[in-house]
Formats: sequence, C-alpha cells, structure tokens
Amino acid sequence: MKKTLAILLSLCVLAGLLTGCGAKSTAPKANKISVVTTIFPMYDWLREIVGDNKDNVELTMLLDNGVDLHSYQPNAQDLVKVSTCDLFVYVGGESDKWVDDALASVQNPDMVVVNLMESLGDAVKEEEIIEGMEAEEEEEAEEGEEEGPEYDEHVWLSLRNASALCRLLAEKLGEVDAQNADLYTKNMESYTAKLNDLDAQYQAAVDGAQTKTLLFADRFPFRYMAEDYGLQYYAAFVGCSAETEASFKTILFLAGKVDELGLKSILQIESADGSIARTVSENTKTKDQKILTMNSLQSVTAQDVDDGASYLAIMGENLDTLRAAVQ
Repeated sequence: MKKTLAILLSLCVLAGLLTGCGAKSTAPKANKISVVTTIFPMYDWLREIVGDNKDNVELTMLLDNGVDLHSYQPNAQDLVKVSTCDLFVYVGGESDKWVDDALASVQNPDMVVVNLMESLGDAVKEEEIIEGMEAEEEEEAEEGEEEGPEYDEHVWLSLRNASALCRLLAEKLGEVDAQNADLYTKNMESYTAKLNDLDAQYQAAVDGAQTKTLLFADRFPFRYMAEDYGLQYYAAFVGCSAETEASFKTILFLAGKVDELGLKSILQIESADGSIARTVSENTKTKDQKILTMNSLQSVTAQDVDDGASYLAIMGENLDTLRAAVQ
C-alpha cells in the first residue's frame, strides 16, 4: 500500500505541475493561504479561527463525502492538495499512515504540518479492551516493521482536547499568515470560551446523573469524552474497530449489563443501522430500552457543512443525548 501511494503521489504531483491534474481546486487561488484538513472537526475549528478573514484563506476538508476516517484512501487530487498547501492538519493515528508518503513529496518547503495526536502528547490514550468487548483480529505487520501499541484516534471528542488544539491551530495559522495572527488569536479565544462553556454543561449533566455508565451496542469512539467526566462504559467494539457484527456472547453480555445496572438506554454511533442495539434490548428482561445515537463527527459531509453543521452544534446535540442516557 505504501509503495502504491508513493508512486501515485509522484505521478500526480508531476501531472499537477504540468497540467494542474485536470482539477479546478487542486491549487489555491493567487495570494490565498491554503489550509488542508483531513476531517470535519479540525476544518470547523479552523473556520472559526479564520473568521472574517475567510476571503484570504482557502480551507479544504479532504473527507467531505461521508467516508469514515478508518476506511479513507486519498485520491490523486487529495495528494496534490496536501503536497502544495501552506498548513496541513491531520489526526495522526493508524488511519493516517498514508500521510507519510504525501509529505515526502511536499512542493511547499515552508509548509506547516500539525499532527493532532503528536501535539497532545501524553494525553493520547492507548486503545483498551474492556470486559465483554470483542477483540479484533491482529493484522500482520509489514515486513521489517515491529507491531507497536494502537492509540485511540478520536481525540476531537474531548472538548478539553478541542480547546487545547484550537490554541495550537491559531498559533500555527499565525506562523503561516503573520499579518493576521492577532485576529486568529482573538477569534480562537472567543471560540474556546464557547468550548469551555459547553464542557461545563457536560460536567454539570454528569454530576447530576442517576447513572455514570454508558452502554454502546456499537463501536465506542467516546473514550476521551468518558474519561473527561468520569463515566464508565461497556461496548461491543473498540472505537477504531472495523467490525459490524457482534457475537451472541457479546450480545448476551451487554444485555446482562443493561439488566444489572438498570439502564434505560442503549447507545450507538451515527453510522449504525440499529440492529445490534435492538438485539441487545430484545435479550434484556424488560426489552423497553430507548436506542439513542451519538455523533462521532467522523462522517460529516460537505453538504452537511453547507446546511449549517458545526462542531459546537453537533457536540451540543451529543450533550442532549448524554443527558437522556444518564437520567
């Protein structure tokens, strides 16, 4: 895969130099700062930080068609955008292995690169397999590579991480565009105040909750959120799992926990079809749990953005769901 991406990048960069790669949007308009992010949360944070200076900044979100971060593969246009931009922001986990090849052929020697997980340092958590959770089959490491620990990529689902990362992004954008650095700092401070307010609302909701345990009949990408507020959880799969079918053993375990803890709700993420959650409920004593959905912000599309989607709004909706789940 790495060799394929490297060859593709080399070819498309050459084509981009000669023909623009046949796409209208691979290069920013003259005199504009070009900023590229992989997924929606960073895109929206930067949109808030840029603020009224949006006419001078070309902001691109690569994963804009609903493709999940874990299954995304860049196309030729994406690779050219990355290799020619002024500021590139990506998550930095296992799903972003393709980035190394993209950055190896950077055409802009002054490019600033932000790896969110690297920036958070010790705040990044290793994936954990908890009681009742199905373990994934281990993939074989490529020849010459050692198998290392896997880290939870979903750092954006912590409002506290979001606040810290927005400060970093404002600083890095200011390095690229020093003329507007003060504006970016001002916008960031206004935005992080809103993030901190929402964080306080989450904490208040958990402090007043009847239960401190969430049960997901699905993947669980909300570990950072759970640990921020002292929540316990059970889930069918880890956050980055590719599994979509739970074993009957897992179903029975989760149903037993619903009964044991007297949970009134079973949760899932936005991409679920509800089948696992319904099966868990059908195997409980009361069979009357509400099935609630929390949005992991991994599949926000360009159309969603045009329709007004924002990080704060979606995290606010998640707060409403959390309140319902812990009552």
